[in-house]
Amino acid sequence: MRGVRHRLFDQDQDLTDADLEKIRDQIARLTIEGDLRREMTMNIKRLMDIGCYRGMRHRRGLPVRGQRTRTNARTRKGPPKGAAMLKK
Repeated sequence: MRGVRHRLFDQDQDLTDADLEKIRDQIARLTIEGDLRREMTMNIKRLMDIGCYRGMRHRRGLPVRGQRTRTNARTRKGPPKGAAMLKK
């Protein structure tokens, strides 16, 4: 936000209309909220469709970025299955 003066932290002065307009312009250039979620979902779907390694990891619900899965992957793998479930 180079074009915006750094008066954002002044307690005694309000922002002028010009400053607010500059802030709005800077925010409008970014991808935010629903558009960002849609873009991320489409990127993950594209990875799954082309069948690359990262897409396969997303599809299986496993860690994508090289973390170990023998232990400490409970967030992605879900609650632990009992030993009886694994033996059958």
